[in-house]
Amino acid sequence: MTHPADWLALDGMLLVLAAWFAIGVAGIAALRRLAFVARVLFPIGGVFALVLAVLALGSVFGEPQVAVLALGLPWLPFHLRLDGLAAYFLFVIGAVAAGVSAFAAGYFRKGEGTPPGLLCLEYHVFLASMVLVVLADDAYAFMVAWETMALASYFLVTANHRIAEVRRAGYLYLTLAHIGAIAILLAFGVLQAQSGDYTFANLRAQSLSPFWAAVAFGLALLGFGAKAGLVPLHVWLPEAHPAAPSPVSALMSALMLKVAVYGMLRMTFDLLYAPQWWWGAVLLAAGLATALFGVIFASVQTDMKRLLAYSSIENIGIIFAGIGLALIFFAYRMAPMAALALTAALYHVAGHAFFKSLLFLSTGCVLHATAERNLGKLGGLIRYMPRVAWLTLVGVLASAGLPPLSGFVSEWLLLQSFLFAPGLPDSLLNMLIPVVAALIALVAALAGYTMVKFFGIIFLGQPREEKLIRAHDADRWERAGMLWLAAGCVALGLAPVQFIRVIAPITQQLVGAGLGDAMAGSGWLLVPTSAERASYGPVIFLLGVAASFALAFLIVRRFYHGRIRRAPAWDCGHPWQTARMQDTAEGFGQPVRQIFEPFFQMQRELPSPFDASPRYRVTIEDHFWRWIYLPLVAAAERIARIVGLMQQGRIGTYLLYSFLTLIATLLVVKR
Repeated sequence: MTHPADWLALDGMLLVLAAWFAIGVAGIAALRRLAFVARVLFPIGGVFALVLAVLALGSVFGEPQVAVLALGLPWLPFHLRLDGLAAYFLFVIGAVAAGVSAFAAGYFRKGEGTPPGLLCLEYHVFLASMVLVVLADDAYAFMVAWETMALASYFLVTANHRIAEVRRAGYLYLTLAHIGAIAILLAFGVLQAQSGDYTFANLRAQSLSPFWAAVAFGLALLGFGAKAGLVPLHVWLPEAHPAAPSPVSALMSALMLKVAVYGMLRMTFDLLYAPQWWWGAVLLAAGLATALFGVIFASVQTDMKRLLAYSSIENIGIIFAGIGLALIFFAYRMAPMAALALTAALYHVAGHAFFKSLLFLSTGCVLHATAERNLGKLGGLIRYMPRVAWLTLVGVLASAGLPPLSGFVSEWLLLQSFLFAPGLPDSLLNMLIPVVAALIALVAALAGYTMVKFFGIIFLGQPREEKLIRAHDADRWERAGMLWLAAGCVALGLAPVQFIRVIAPITQQLVGAGLGDAMAGSGWLLVPTSAERASYGPVIFLLGVAASFALAFLIVRRFYHGRIRRAPAWDCGHPWQTARMQDTAEGFGQPVRQIFEPFFQMQRELPSPFDASPRYRVTIEDHFWRWIYLPLVAAAERIARIVGLMQQGRIGTYLLYSFLTLIATLLVVKR
């Protein structure tokens, strides 16, 4: 019997949704009152996000809760269900949204396109729709919430709609979002198996043939992969993130992409339930290709928001690779290893949500302080924006996968699941898994390289533009939001054992095993399989680093008596040390461009010896535009021209069409 207190969680979440809608309505009432919307409504929304996180965290360990809302059609209400998997993703949504909402209170300015009150409505409807997607327990409620999420995020992306580039990015995003939605709707249609009942309880009860189960899996991969940004469905992501305001980019990268991950987990491990091993191989290959593609493109970007967008593609690839490996283990009934791989993927869901939202918010601070997104025109900002710089460094180190922060834990667990996997029944998989582990290590190394470029070019060295000396630090609201997210990165890095115990009920629900027993008695030492094979102590590591710094400091003080010697940096014999001597974003990415040149569609603009103002420029484009999307656009235009021939503007022609249609209908009925 469910304890009565357990039901308060779902009721409380519905009250949070109602509060967010009320905040949005209040924003419309105060359409252009920026101070009220920013300083009152957004912080209140952040408080309710924190309430959602607390309720969800407690629900991870509770029994599933259900509710039926009479919000749909009279015979088709909304069915909601809160179980461990939903509660985990709701915790991530609430915890990250609290920090982003606090930042948004100090970020939004006048004259940025959409009125602040309308932006407030779109923002909180976006949050509420993501929560409803996760709570949905039937296909109807799921699709309504999914489309609401897509539309709300589209309006947020196009907030500065007066710019043509922003409008194009929004149209591209909305197009791929609806293609994905159609695929998800068809997947639900296959799952209901002509029963006419679209509740998830009925979908779980259906016994599909291997063929139709594979069709449903393929449609789900297409639909959720389009929203998550899997290659080659990723093209909207590098365009939409630079176009959107930074808090919106943070929500989309940190949360909306994870809602797509939730949908894939719900579909494969819950609704289909009996996955085939090759489904995992497909997800593993798609995830690995996405991760490698994303990190290579991120390393050569010169726009800081596009760099982070491609970095998000890389991290989504890592998550899908972990899910794919878990599916392989689960299909071969290797539950403990499936739990390890799935734990790594779920840990990375939370870790990436915190550090990527932090990095997007830092770009918002830089953009407001300098009006620049181009890395080639930044530099030396640590002198003028020290608080932003140090908080950004936390996100950079976490994204680079360095201990003792959150990014290291999830990637280390994923490598453990690859390296310490027992022999699989398939010899080909046994041969390929070590290769895949090496590629994951390569992705992690390139991610570190990219983050060094991101932080070094923006904050270190000397300013590359004179206007940078007028840059200002973040205000207290922006700092509060960034500090909250930075604290999340540190907490996930220092307390992995405690957080894995939160994940254990979810893996137990999905694959029938968890790491909770393995963690028992280990204290603060992370032991994924056994202490004899591998272990990691983040607190011990942090204490070791701190002791090393303290020892070095004491040695310097002891032998140099506190004297400080200042000298100019080595400048290769050049007499003037200026910003032009620093490595540029293009120069930093040149080795990657040369090694991975087949990945890029490059156009070079080379200067002539006779140019009065010589200019060198490299434009990097995505092959998939020319291979897939441009041919599809051309084909659509040809079909539109052919169909357009039918529109002659003559009433007699249209009557002829009606007459022919009537005859065809009568012939079909007669048969």
